Amino acid sequence: MSTPIVITMGDPSGVGAEVTVKALAERDAATRAATLVIGDRDTLARAAEVSGVSLPLLAPDASGDGIRVEHVAVAGLPGRFGVLDPACGEASFRFIERAVQKSLDGQAACIVTAPINKEALNAAGHHYDGHTGMLAHLTGSRSSWMLLASERLSVVHVSTHVSLRDAIARATPERVLETIRTGHRHLLRMGLEAPRLAVAGINPHCGENGLFGTEDDEALVPAVKAAQAEGIDVVGPISADTVYHRAYQGAFDLVIAQYHDQGHIPIKLVAFDTAVNVSLGLPIDRCSVDHGTAFDIAGTGRANHGNMLSALDYAARMTRAAR
Repeated sequence: MSTPIVITMGDPSGVGAEVTVKALAERDAATRAATLVIGDRDTLARAAEVSGVSLPLLAPDASGDGIRVEHVAVAGLPGRFGVLDPACGEASFRFIERAVQKSLDGQAACIVTAPINKEALNAAGHHYDGHTGMLAHLTGSRSSWMLLASERLSVVHVSTHVSLRDAIARATPERVLETIRTGHRHLLRMGLEAPRLAVAGINPHCGENGLFGTEDDEALVPAVKAAQAEGIDVVGPISADTVYHRAYQGAFDLVIAQYHDQGHIPIKLVAFDTAVNVSLGLPIDRCSVDHGTAFDIAGTGRANHGNMLSALDYAARMTRAAR
């Protein structure tokens, strides 16, 4: 087996197993042979049954057509979908931990993560704000960034899972500048010869020359000027109530969002089922579906796997692009 794209199954009580088996069932045999799922075999079997997927679950090195699974045993799993359980949080962590180790050892080309539940993760004693923070810790990275990528709008965040008060404090010239650089490097890697970036403002109308706050002038303007001096095509800050529309219409390839909701709301409005969550700044490649565990429909066979297909497509693009 060549170096595979690895899928982590996510929370065993959520829709991760279902969207995984459905997505792989739509791929050809060669693609399935180059993909490895890390998770719980029993959960995947139950997900395949409710989804009408008849492909066999195979060992990682098995021959023949099917879904290759590296089983990670975790005690105490509830054995049913749609429940919040610390054992599922423990399983989510162990699946990711195993995938990260394989990536660091050169045994995985890219990690594609199915959704986890942050409450279950923390109940199991793993106190992270989500995948991005966990991956930064597991890889020993000083910092990382969340990019949401879609066909017509892409956004990278200066901060994500923190309070709005803390997010404003984190928008320092240094952090904003490094976010611009990181986004620019990623777009170059993905094949854009001359990426066009825009920085979204923090305050209404970027503070209106101090009438509505000074953070834009004090933090964002210096970062933009420094990036421009490095030859990066970036403008801003631009008022957040217009910059996303302009980007969606083709004016910019990437928007620098200052905090979680400022970036997530426009992406989920225009690309709810197709946006891909990509981690930047790590020594490994990782992308993910951009939805949650959906406990309310888990185990019903109704989960939409389109977002997993998009994530797998993006993972394939990343593996083809030079790091």
